[in-house]
Amino acid sequence: MLLFISDMHLQEDRPVLTRAFLQFLKTDAVQAQKIYLLGDIFNYWVGDDAMTVFHKKIAGALKQLAEQGTQVFIMQGNRDFALGESFCKQASCTLLKDPSVITPFGQPILLMHGDLLCTQDVGYQRMRRVLHNPIIKYLLLNLPLKLRLKIADKARQISQSATRKKASYIVDVTQQEVVRRMEKHQTTCLIHGHTHRPAVHNLQVEIKGKKLPAKRYVLGDWSDQQGWKITLEKDDIQLSEFSFSGF
Repeated sequence: MLLFISDMHLQEDRPVLTRAFLQFLKTDAVQAQKIYLLGDIFNYWVGDDAMTVFHKKIAGALKQLAEQGTQVFIMQGNRDFALGESFCKQASCTLLKDPSVITPFGQPILLMHGDLLCTQDVGYQRMRRVLHNPIIKYLLLNLPLKLRLKIADKARQISQSATRKKASYIVDVTQQEVVRRMEKHQTTCLIHGHTHRPAVHNLQVEIKGKKLPAKRYVLGDWSDQQGWKITLEKDDIQLSEFSFSGF
């Protein structure tokens, strides 16, 4: 079995959510051959050198999971785009590019965080290109830690305010971009998060000159009461919500 989750937005001042995530790793995740964390694992990330006791605890839990036999893969999100190899080394996990294609059971599946699909949000895409520029990222990560924390806090405030003012369709994915990405990677299955709109969408894509039915699976974000996951087995893929009450 393979597991997929995203948008946990882990942060030190939400201990209930953190406990639920750690318990999830000990229960559901330990039963999986592989688990994919598709971005926004943390609510913000200002650099691997800024890891606190809290972050090291999460890394330690992921490492323990890996040592028990579950392969762990991590993709950066828009909130933790600066998460890097140093964290992954401590967590014994593999950092994935966005997008990435995996082929479990011989079938290609496209994995993305999801923000690249929101092409109608022109301002965000412009900002994303700037922040993901290697030179800009290097300069940001070499600023003093206190300044990085101030910048991150201010950026979150601006982002939240801007998102509230935007029309719903602008901050959702663009259907044409979804199809373009799936056709580019020759796959009929896409899994992503980011939008916080869990659902399974049916669509059509053209692969090798043929129109084929396809599905887009959208993971939901985690709250203090519940989380979302996708489970994949050879002949079955399921998006499901689960309560933390049992944790």
